[in-house]
Amino acid sequence: MTRWHTARDEHAWDRTIRVWDAYFAVAWAATLAFVLGAEQPGWPVRLVVVLLLVPLVPWYAAVGRAVIQLDEPDESRAVHYLAGAMVLFLPSAVLAGETRLMSFALIPQCFMTLRMRRALIAVTVINLAPVAGWALLWRPRLPDLFANSLFAVVTLVFSVVIGSWIIRIIEQSSERAVLIAELDASRHEISRLSAAHGALAERERMAREIHDTLAQGFTSLLMLVQAVEAELEHDLPQARRHLALMDRTARQNLAEARALVAGGAPADLDGASLPDALRRLVARHGAATLEVTGAVRPLPAGAEVVALRSCQEGLTNARKHAGSSVPVAIRLGYTDDALTVAVHDDGCGFDPDAECSGYGLTGLRARAAEAGGTATVRSAPGAGTTVTVRLPLGGEPL
Repeated sequence: MTRWHTARDEHAWDRTIRVWDAYFAVAWAATLAFVLGAEQPGWPVRLVVVLLLVPLVPWYAAVGRAVIQLDEPDESRAVHYLAGAMVLFLPSAVLAGETRLMSFALIPQCFMTLRMRRALIAVTVINLAPVAGWALLWRPRLPDLFANSLFAVVTLVFSVVIGSWIIRIIEQSSERAVLIAELDASRHEISRLSAAHGALAERERMAREIHDTLAQGFTSLLMLVQAVEAELEHDLPQARRHLALMDRTARQNLAEARALVAGGAPADLDGASLPDALRRLVARHGAATLEVTGAVRPLPAGAEVVALRSCQEGLTNARKHAGSSVPVAIRLGYTDDALTVAVHDDGCGFDPDAECSGYGLTGLRARAAEAGGTATVRSAPGAGTTVTVRLPLGGEPL
């Protein structure tokens, strides 16, 4: 079932088509009863009227019912149906005035299946033509003619008022069906975009985590392998120290991988404070130092993770671009409303305005922005590099 059909089911006449069937049946049966119970005209004429009224039922069931339920008005089919109904109704209404009761079943169908202009024409014919034909055929007395004419006019006015109301209901229901279909489509689109956005955000988060943990650990291992290869021939004790560092780095990478899979805190922060985690990081690097200022206190996990990852990124960049022997200074500062992490190296530096194809600094800025903070890079060729991340801890926004 399409969305349009789902919305179309909300139309009032879709839910009450059996009521319309019952209404038509009651009007037809009442008309037939009035014709059969009338004293005038005689039986031969009333028999003709009955023979004309009986086909109205199968004609409605076979053609009219389907026309009423169409999604959009099909005027060619509606005109075909109503023309057939009038061929049966008008002669019988001319022959017996009691047959005009059937007009109450036909008039609503005109407004439900035709445009307003054609509906008004059809309703006018249904109301006035039987009276005119009856007057010409039977030459009634003036009081009877006046009463029937007045009744026809009142019925016409009533039909126009009720018909206009039906048209407005149909238009409002059609508009509501369109709105429901659009709302349903929008809801599905929002759900799809939300899922896509969530998947993209999770992918970006995993990319940053892998870059800041596993990728950096593997980079360190590769650099240590190169150092060991160079030291095996002439400096065996130093090679062994590097091998021990490789062992610690590999174990740390394994712990980070497990924490990443489990969705827990980074391995360095597991059961430790942020300064302790940074001290472990500095110890693995070798040429780095850590300075902590301010009152150390527990912080939200998100801020500590960003601070740790920022230090890891800064150390990795320093080792990669400046060399493992270049001194690196890490400053961790606690204030009442912010946490500041700065990583400075005395390496060769670079132009921070130049286009960078790497992921590290871009991911660092994105991670800081998600925590409501800022990440700045100050560097120049030959002047070293300083990466500073400032994270709000409450109070005024940064």
